[in-house]
Amino acid sequence: MRKTTAYFCMEFGLHEEFPIYAGGLGILAGDFIKSAHDLALPVIGIGLRWGRGYARQRIGDDGLPVSEFPTYPASFLEDTGVRVRVRVATREVEARVWRTQRWNNAPLLLLEPVHQRDAWITNRLYDPTLDCRLAQEILLGVGGVRALRKLGIAIDTYHFNEGHAVFAGVELIAERMSRGEAFTSAWAAVRDQIVFTTHTPVAAGNEVHPLGELRRLGACCELVDGEMRQIGDDPFNMTVAGLRLARRANAVSQIHGGVSRNMWSDVTGAADIIAITNGVHPPTWQDVRVRDAAGSADILWTTHQVLKRELLDEVALRTGVRLDTDVLTLGFARRAASYKRSDLIFRDPKRLAPLLRDRRIQLVFAGKSHPDDQDGRHIVGRLVEMARAQPHSVVFVPDYDMKLGRLLTRGADVWLNNPIRPLEACGTSGMKAGMNGVLNFSVLDGWWPEACEHGRNGWAIGNGDTAAKDQDDADANALYTTLEQDVLPAYADRHRWLTMMQASIEVCSKQFSSDRMVQEYFDRLYAR
Repeated sequence: MRKTTAYFCMEFGLHEEFPIYAGGLGILAGDFIKSAHDLALPVIGIGLRWGRGYARQRIGDDGLPVSEFPTYPASFLEDTGVRVRVRVATREVEARVWRTQRWNNAPLLLLEPVHQRDAWITNRLYDPTLDCRLAQEILLGVGGVRALRKLGIAIDTYHFNEGHAVFAGVELIAERMSRGEAFTSAWAAVRDQIVFTTHTPVAAGNEVHPLGELRRLGACCELVDGEMRQIGDDPFNMTVAGLRLARRANAVSQIHGGVSRNMWSDVTGAADIIAITNGVHPPTWQDVRVRDAAGSADILWTTHQVLKRELLDEVALRTGVRLDTDVLTLGFARRAASYKRSDLIFRDPKRLAPLLRDRRIQLVFAGKSHPDDQDGRHIVGRLVEMARAQPHSVVFVPDYDMKLGRLLTRGADVWLNNPIRPLEACGTSGMKAGMNGVLNFSVLDGWWPEACEHGRNGWAIGNGDTAAKDQDDADANALYTTLEQDVLPAYADRHRWLTMMQASIEVCSKQFSSDRMVQEYFDRLYAR
């Protein structure tokens, strides 16, 4: 019998009805365990059962997002009957272990405190307070290992999807040391069991915590300060710890691989970082009508128009704005982070205004800000301001979730993406769009350089150069020029557009599915 890979992640995006995800990391994790199920590969997911999930967001009268945290039903969760205990500060926290395969996914175990007095730990995903964040990461890592032990599941590889789970590695070392093994040999043995995925080159996405706070809250699992410093330094860097605990690590696109190797080159004892490009789960993200219609240009066009109407109907339902099905529709849906530059297309109003005024294009935006991120809230506010100023051609759709994500990546005509290079680790929404024949229009960052054939299956914004004196101006100029000279003329030529749609579907379906990604993890990351 093959031993199992335990896939640890702070969030899992399986379905909008189960909002224990915040963004791309969670959606990727959900797609991963769905493909593992489809391929009958031995994976078990380990996460937390969030009491109020991430956040629902509406737009207030001031144009800024207002976050709300409703509870949600989870009757499909099965109580395994297993209870584990972890220390958080001076308390022993007891947690139950739930299990679900509701969405044809590999088994997913979710830990949740038993007692109401400990419910603060898993009340909100990515709570920003130090005590809460560390308590969450202790429960995920230490509690996850203990749950697997109690369930009697033989684990061959522990896969930490981002640094949130690294206390699982500390727990594994502490287990061996409790049996009399020395720290260095315990670490070496544990390292042979762990692999690690790093997802972001953005500094804020790589958590750092004071070592004294880790000790106060119980994250050290009886390791002394000197041993913890060897793993993650002081202050304790969760990404550094992941790299030192793992036998092998990976980035999530070819460009991101180079960026990550450079970013962490000064970390002594770090695992080698290979690149395994992300993929998306076709049964979740590719509309079956597109898959069936892809071989016939005429049927594909009719199908796309149906999907576009479905999107615009939902936009009208959520916003009251009715857009035109005959106008070229650009979609943009991202987490509200400054490096994603969601408002870049508005940088030169003189060039954009005629395109909107003459009904040559219309823009649909969506995305959430972290509830406690004021910069993110104002990014959303800027998009809402633009939409209110041009209500017949620009719209912001609030409360972005997986349902809206499916509609957007099936119903838009063009998928716009313009992050600051090289800060987009991958960008899987473009894969979802491309798999549905929605043509990517993106800077050459993340996954897109691996797929882009300019003018054949989408378009590049610029040539990948990052040496401009004002990169925002340079990229905006390239965006407008390509839109005017390439995208709009192609849309006016139905035959050419449909040929590009078919090429996009073919490339994304073959090269960027999560089935390919998961198999590559088994072949290249998990294999010894």
